[in-house]
Amino acid sequence: MSTDHNDNAASSIDADKTPPHRLPRPCRFRLSFLLIIAVYPLITTLLYVLMPLTSTWETWHRTLVITPVMVSLIVFLVTPAIQRHFGWYVLRMPRPQR
Repeated sequence: MSTDHNDNAASSIDADKTPPHRLPRPCRFRLSFLLIIAVYPLITTLLYVLMPLTSTWETWHRTLVITPVMVSLIVFLVTPAIQRHFGWYVLRMPRPQR
């Protein structure tokens, strides 16, 4: 079998690339601190809204309702907002100028 000319060209192009810049590792302590600050009011609000509606329910029933709501809020609202506004803090980088 003959070698394809495109394979040789692709490998020489790859050799000319500079290594990508590496971002600093996120600080888990800082991220957890920001998540606590953001999630606490959400949990408290959900409990105040849900408790009167579910006063006769068992605790595990309430938890079954609150968990998917909280996880969805954290994944789709809280975490992206933290990354957008405080990503520099979590990554231990200087604060960007506005």
